Amino acid sequence: MQQEAKQMQRKLREKKVKGSSRDGRIVLSMNLAQEFEDLFIDESLLSPENAGLITRLFDEAFKDYQKTLQKEAMKDFDIEQIKQMLG
Repeated sequence: MQQEAKQMQRKLREKKVKGSSRDGRIVLSMNLAQEFEDLFIDESLLSPENAGLITRLFDEAFKDYQKTLQKEAMKDFDIEQIKQMLG
C-alpha cells in the first residue's frame, strides 16, 4: 500500500498543469501534487501601483489551474486511487 502511494505521488509530480489569467499576463505552472513549478508575470505589470491588479490576475490564474487540475486528475487517475491516497 505504501509503495502504491509513493508511485501515485511520483505520477502526480510528473504531470504539469498551467493556469493563466484571462488576459494571459500571469501564467503559473504547478504539478498535480499542487507543487509550484513556474510563474510568468508580464513585465507591464511590474510596478508598485499594480499590486492589487497582480493579486487579482494571480487569483484568476490559480482558479484556472484548479479547474485544469481537476480535469487532468480525473482523466489520469482512478477515483478510488485518489481516495486511497488521501485516506
